[in-house]
Amino acid sequence: MRIRQDYAPSTGNPIIRHKYTTDPTALVHDDTVYLYTGHDEAPVGMEEYVMNDWLCFSSTDMANWTEHSVPLKSADFNWAKDGAYAPKVLERDGKFYFYAPVTHASIPGRAIGVAVSDNPIGPFRDAKGSALITGEMTNATEEFVNIDPTVHIDDDGQTHIFWGKYQCYYAKLKSNMIELDGEIKTVEFPNFEEGSHLHKRGDWYYFSYGYGSPEKVAYSMSRNIEGPWEFKGILNELAGNCETNRPAIVDFKGKSYFFYHNGALKNGGSHRRSVCVDYLYYNADGTMKRVIMTSEGVKAVK
Repeated sequence: MRIRQDYAPSTGNPIIRHKYTTDPTALVHDDTVYLYTGHDEAPVGMEEYVMNDWLCFSSTDMANWTEHSVPLKSADFNWAKDGAYAPKVLERDGKFYFYAPVTHASIPGRAIGVAVSDNPIGPFRDAKGSALITGEMTNATEEFVNIDPTVHIDDDGQTHIFWGKYQCYYAKLKSNMIELDGEIKTVEFPNFEEGSHLHKRGDWYYFSYGYGSPEKVAYSMSRNIEGPWEFKGILNELAGNCETNRPAIVDFKGKSYFFYHNGALKNGGSHRRSVCVDYLYYNADGTMKRVIMTSEGVKAVK
């Protein structure tokens, strides 16, 4: 199923308006941006998270978006109970890997699964048959610790996964993308809340995350993916009518873009969020300029 959204380039933010979308992550493949989001389904009046699947949209111009079939549900992991929290999707060797935080059915707390597909729009299937990361592995006392993964494949092929709630964890991944390679470590970022995003530009690694509560987005930089990291400050102010935020950063057709979510749609809020996108700019020294959030959003690119 494909559903063409009738969004003109002037529609602006939020970019998806017929559903509540949250926790963006984005992938550029074959001159197309693939946007994966969480799906807030809490009815008006219910102030708790109801999230059971993820959504997928694509665009060739950053202004007009096509909705695809649901790529993955928490029920697709037979070891999971429910929940569909902030994901990460990336490509390696022609396959697409979907790192999906869910509620584990038998181990207390949240867990991170991995699904795989030959197509960026899915459908994705459980790649492992069990969780990649569970509460037993992090000795978690906070049930939401194992959420919001970000995964980065470095120039030499080494892959790292970062994740966490209140405490940031990281580990190496084997080249098969579905097994940890070595011990789980921790790293400290000021006022780290959740919502990890890692990207690289030139020789710099950038780690962006939800900062404090309610969440702004802050970031740190390093020449080494395992640190030391230098805190650089706020990247995105409070997004509005929403307690959380989760950044995603991509380069596409010569421009840099910053995805985030807010509660701007009618009846929106912390449990009915909406994904937005604005431009991201870098300074000459490699630092990022503070993102200016707009209702206009970004223009179509060719």
